[in-house]
Order: sequence, then structure tokens, then C-alpha cells
Amino acid sequence: MKRVVAVLFVVVIGTLAAWAQQTGSDAQLSRGAQLMHDQLFESAAKVFQEALAVHPEDLRARFQYAVCLLSLGRNDEARSQFEMLEKKAGPTSYITYYLGRLDLLSNDYGSAIKRLSSVAKKPPFPDTAFHLGVAYISSGDVVDGIKWLEDAARQLPNDYRVHYRLARAYSSAGRAEEATRQYALYRKFLNEHKSTETDVRACTDALHSHSASAHETCQRLFDPNDPEKLTLLGELYGDAGSFEQALDPLTRAVQLDANSYEAWHNLGLTYFRLQQYKEARGPLQKAVSLHPDAYGSVVILGATLYMLGDDEAALPVLEHAHQLNPGDAQTNAVLEKLRAEHAKQ
Repeated sequence: MKRVVAVLFVVVIGTLAAWAQQTGSDAQLSRGAQLMHDQLFESAAKVFQEALAVHPEDLRARFQYAVCLLSLGRNDEARSQFEMLEKKAGPTSYITYYLGRLDLLSNDYGSAIKRLSSVAKKPPFPDTAFHLGVAYISSGDVVDGIKWLEDAARQLPNDYRVHYRLARAYSSAGRAEEATRQYALYRKFLNEHKSTETDVRACTDALHSHSASAHETCQRLFDPNDPEKLTLLGELYGDAGSFEQALDPLTRAVQLDANSYEAWHNLGLTYFRLQQYKEARGPLQKAVSLHPDAYGSVVILGATLYMLGDDEAALPVLEHAHQLNPGDAQTNAVLEKLRAEHAKQ
């Protein structure tokens, strides 16, 4: 979604231009905007910071700088810049949108709902309804959360994030059939995203070719405020066997979305692959609590407990894994061994 926001952002500049006299260097701002389009936010932020050093009253440069800070996860600094803009230029739907998103990221759901609701009828960006729906769900209001997530699904029908959040909301509301349909759409569009997104392909190719610039290439996918994208990046690292590199995005993902089964599962799986079984235990237990019938998580949790020597805890977990998939010979062998040892006690 960073690429989408960066492209839409160029449209915003025309509106911002009316705020103040054009004091900044248009060439410099254009260069920064291109860097944003290429998702090189660190470099773009430096360009805008330099522009502001010369022309501190140029609100266009300040807005661009604030968006870069948000994209880099420097949220407190971003909030300071957006609040300064609001004070100098007055409220606009764009500033309100970004402040609402920052409220959501800081778990201030009431303020996020207030701000995002105020611009939802004429949204500045297509994902406004998505963030508003997440804010309602996070506040415990599932009914209004579903309403806005359904609206987001109509506006962004190919956005896997929307279908994933809507599936979870339907599940919480006991609407199992609708949840199943949304999970299917989530998997469909996630797979399409994985196979068509230029940056995903570049990251995958760089990792599998063991390119020296693989980390730099993959970091273009790094969005510190997007748990779904962080999970995707962690999966790409994991698929390529770069388990150490997978830990940071996956750890950030579970911090942003504590109820994401995919993020917890992949974090636990990564620790398991690194043979860090003590660290794997908690994430896998969380994943199983969120999705008790997910065989992959259950069996890896059982294996983790077994490797930790906690046979008493491993036995019921592996019994459950056997019920979910009776044909797994390796699991059955371990289970029979644990049953025999338990019978001797």
C-alpha cells in the first residue's frame, strides 16, 4: 500500500499548493516526490528536510516530510509535523486522515474514530474506511467495524488486508460462512500480490540468488506500520531460509496486530527453524489459541515442547495434532513414544 499512497500523494500536492506562497524549490520537491514513489523514504525525507531548512514556511515540503516520517515508522516525529501543519494551515481532510492513522497506531481508538469518521464521507484516500473499520474493531465495536470494513471491501476489492480484517471480524461476530468466504478472498489476493508485485519479485530473486544487495532490495517492502506487509516480508525471508532477517518484521507485526494468527505462526515457525525452541514456544501457543485447528501450528508447537523436554505438555498437543491429521507418520511415531513413556509413569 505504500506505493499506492505515494502515487496518490502526488495528487495531494495540488491542494497543498494553495496553502502558502510557493517558496520552496519545485525541482527539489519533485525529486523528493519521485523518491517517495520509488519507496526510498529515507532519501526522500532528507530532501524535504533540506528544503525546509531553506524554506521553513513551505507547507508542501512539510507535508511530504511528515508522510515520509510516517512511512519510516517515526510516528512521534510525524505527528509533530502534521500538528504543526494543522496549526499553520488549518484542518484539511489529508491532515485529519494521517492524524487519525497515527491515533490508531498509538492505540488511541476513540480519537482515531473521531478523526477518520469526520472525513469518511469524502475520503482523502481509498483506504480511509479500512483504517476506520480497524479502529472500531480495536475499540470493541464489532458492528460498526464490520460496516466500515464492508465499505472498504467495496472500495478496495483486491486489497488482501481488507478481506483478512473482515474475515476476522465476521468470525468474532459468529458469522462463520461469511468469514470463510473472506478468508478465501484474502488468500486469493495475497497470492496474487505475492506473484505480481514488482518489489516482491525483486526481493525473492535477490534472496534466492544470494545477492549482496538482497537485504537492501527486500527492505523496500518494509513498512513499520503495516502488520500484513511485515508478515509478508517475514514469510519471504523465511521461504528463502533467511530466518534471522525474518525475525524483525515478524516481531514488529505481532506488536502492531496482537491477534494476527499468520504473524504469530510465522514468528514461532522462524524461531523453531533457528532451533530457538524456548523463544518459539510463546508465539506458537498464541497462534494455536487464535486458530486451534491449524494443523501446522499445532504440530510445530508439539514438536517445540518435545524438543524442550516438556513431554507432559507435548503429549496433549500432539494428540490434538493426530486428530487433525491422522496420516502424519512422523507425528505418530513421536506420539507413540510419548504415550509409551507416559504409560510407564
